[in-house]
Amino acid sequence: QVQLVESGGGSVQAGGSLRLSCTASAYTSNSNCMGWFRQAPGKEREGVGIIYRPDGSTYYTDSVKGRFTISQDNGKMTMYLQMNSLKPEDAAMYYCAAGPSFSGACVLHRALMPYWGQGTQVTVSS
Repeated sequence: QVQLVESGGGSVQAGGSLRLSCTASAYTSNSNCMGWFRQAPGKEREGVGIIYRPDGSTYYTDSVKGRFTISQDNGKMTMYLQMNSLKPEDAAMYYCAAGPSFSGACVLHRALMPYWGQGTQVTVSS
């Protein structure tokens, strides 16, 4: 069992930046991938980006490419989401998730992530 704890949410004006953190309680073969998802009111939970913990390779959804960056600490236990140039449409509850890799690659899909954090709120005002 892997427990995930997020932190770093808050309120920011459009164009501003925030950094979210997610710390995992364990690094297992079933949690080789750690990702960020978000859910705005009335919308489905969508994938933001994901990192393959063994080598740090990342993948992002198109709407955040060039603005958001996922990284991890040297111990591969904490993942970060640096969010720059925030837009009002980025406002949501952000969730950290972890799951297995598939043939050495991560798939950004909520159904493939068995472990979830409690979420942290990001508010962006225009």
